[in-house]
Order: sequence, then C-alpha cells, then structure tokens
Amino acid sequence: MGLANDALVLVTDGRKMLFLRNEGDRNQIDLRVEKHRERDDAPDRELSTDGPGSVFQSGTTGRSSYEETDFHQLEEDRWAHEAAERVNARALSNDFDALAIIAPPKTLGELRKKLHKEAEKRVVLEIDKEMTNQPVSDIEKLIVENTKNHAPAEVLT
Repeated sequence: MGLANDALVLVTDGRKMLFLRNEGDRNQIDLRVEKHRERDDAPDRELSTDGPGSVFQSGTTGRSSYEETDFHQLEEDRWAHEAAERVNARALSNDFDALAIIAPPKTLGELRKKLHKEAEKRVVLEIDKEMTNQPVSDIEKLIVENTKNHAPAEVLT
C-alpha cells in the first residue's frame, strides 16, 4: 500500500506536535517537516493551587480524600485536542487527501475523540507508538514497516 505522495503525517505525544508531508511516493517515502510545536511544561506548583479535597462521610468518623487531579495529563489531553483541531482545519480546507497518525495509545485515543468526520475519512494509517523524539528516518521506516503488510495482491497474467 505505501503512503501516497503529498500525504500528511502527524506525529504527536501530548507534548510535541510534528507535521510531516510525504514528498515521495508509495514506493519511496520521503518525509519533510512542515511544522513543529512543543509545549512548555509548567511545574506542578503552577498547575495546581491546593492539595486534594476531602469529604466528610456521614455515619463514619473519618474523612475521605479525593484523588488529586493529574494536571499534566489534562495538559497532554488539551494538546492532543489542539492537534486534532489543526488536522480538522486542514481537512476542511482540503489541504490533504491522506493522513497518517503516529502517537502513543492515550494520545491517539484523545485525538480520535476530536477528529472531524472529514479528517476521519482521510486517515489511512494509525500507529500507536511514541516517536516524537525520533529522527525522521526512523519515522519513515516505521511507516514502511506498517504499510508493507497492506500491499495489494499482485495480479498474475
């Protein structure tokens, strides 16, 4: 199958967002970086102001505390939603016909929740793997490995 020429590739992990474009063809992938964004992680003290809350339970003498909110995870989810919004805008403006998404499972799940139907129907490949800190050549290899098994059957004459 391969990845078509001019296909868009999104590599993200909730902290980084990398958009690549396939300048090659289905037989020879040649990814070029279009856009790269990275978010700054704020320290915990800037993300939360209080400790976990507690609630008094009637009929008992103790208090039960709520689990503390994972503010870093919330930020990563927001980042995934922002990536989906960018993909949606590009899909609605017909910027690409085919989309490959490479992201860790949690981020991939958050992206799926927010993809517009126009973007969804252009997804040709999803890979649940962390690749934002890898060189482009490794991303190309990963795509080749994941698309070679989907090659159409050869027609014998």
